Amino acid sequence: CFAEDWETAQKSMDLNFYISFSGIVSFNSAKELQEVAKLVPEDKFLIETDSPWLAPVPKRGRPNQPAYVKYVAEKMADLRECSYQHIGEVSTRNFNRLFKIP
Repeated sequence: CFAEDWETAQKSMDLNFYISFSGIVSFNSAKELQEVAKLVPEDKFLIETDSPWLAPVPKRGRPNQPAYVKYVAEKMADLRECSYQHIGEVSTRNFNRLFKIP
């Protein structure tokens, strides 16, 4: 999962990497990462849970699980000022492209 600054994100994307956001993006203390989440181009981000670690708010402090990816998507939608459904569509499309799934 990505937990760095915008400069690192840019360098990573220049190498054709995707930027994958986990539950950390939902933490109140993750302001810099939240700014990165707003700036990453739509075709370059993924979302994940990083289970069993880093459960997103409101499940923080509990063991993480794949079902909690919805909270990461909700936070990304809030940050990017778009719908939860849009984040799901974009992240699914990016996943499929990355892993060459038709």
